[in-house]
Amino acid sequence: MTTYEVAVRAEATLGEGPTWDAEAGRLVWIDILGSRIHTYDPVSGRRTVRTTEQHVGAAKPRAGGGLVLNLRDGVGLLDPDGGFRWLHHEPVPGRRANDAAVAPDGSLWAGTMRYDEAPGGGTLSRLTGDGSVRTVLDDVAVSNGTGWSPDGRLMYYIDSPTRRIDVFDYDGGQISGRRPLAEIEEGAGFPDGLTVDADGCVWVALWQGAAVRRYTPAGVLDRVIELPVPLVTACAFGGAELTDLYITTARVGLDTPPPLSGSLLVVPGAGKGLPQAVFAG
Repeated sequence: MTTYEVAVRAEATLGEGPTWDAEAGRLVWIDILGSRIHTYDPVSGRRTVRTTEQHVGAAKPRAGGGLVLNLRDGVGLLDPDGGFRWLHHEPVPGRRANDAAVAPDGSLWAGTMRYDEAPGGGTLSRLTGDGSVRTVLDDVAVSNGTGWSPDGRLMYYIDSPTRRIDVFDYDGGQISGRRPLAEIEEGAGFPDGLTVDADGCVWVALWQGAAVRRYTPAGVLDRVIELPVPLVTACAFGGAELTDLYITTARVGLDTPPPLSGSLLVVPGAGKGLPQAVFAG
C-alpha cells in the first residue's frame, strides 16, 4: 500500500506548482491565492516563504538563477538578489495566471484563466528568454497541467473542465494533432496538475478527487494514490534521485477543511521522475 508523509504542514489557500530545483536541492511550490512562493529543502528541513504583490500561478527555476513567475498581469523574472522585472506584461481584467511548465527547449508554457472560470477566457502561451510570446491555445477555461514525454516528442495538457488529459505531437515548439489520452469519469474529480515520469507515464492530481493517478503512455490507469484531502492540485518528482512524489493541496472554498488541506505531502519512492528543464532566461 502506498503511504504518504507530510513534508510541510501548512494552510495554503491554493497550494500549487511543485517543482524540483536541482541546482539548489529544494522544492519550490506556491500558494496562488495567498500570493506566496514557498521553498523546502528535504535534507535540512529549511523552509522559506516569499510574498508576491500579485496572485502567482507558477514559479520555475531560471538558467541564470532566480525564478520565472507566472503572475496575474503577466510573466516576470525574480533575480537571486530579490530584484524583479517584467518579461511580458499583459494585464487583462478578470483574468489571472495559473499553472505553467518549462519545455525541453527552455521555453515557458504559461497558462491563464478567468477568476470566474468562464469557458474560453483562458489561454496557453509560449514565452522565450528574450520575452517573445506566442499564444498557442486561445480557447481555454482553466489552463492546468502541462508536461512532455521523455523523448520530447509529445506534450500533455489539461484544461480542467474538459475532464481530459490531452496529448499533442510536439516539434520545435509547435504542437499539433490534439487528441485525448484519458478522461476522468464523473464523480472522480477534475484533472489538475500533472508530471511525467521516466517511463513516460503521466501522473495527474485530482481536484475534488482526493487522489493522484498514474496513466501509462497508452492511457491506461495503472495506479491510484488516495489522499486525506479532497483538493489535490499538482504533483512533481523531487529529491536527489527524483524518486519522491511531492503533492500540493488546497483548502479554498471548504467550509471545514480536513486537517492536512493546504499542506505539502510526499510519497517517498513513488517512482522515477525526469530532470526538469529550467527557463532559458
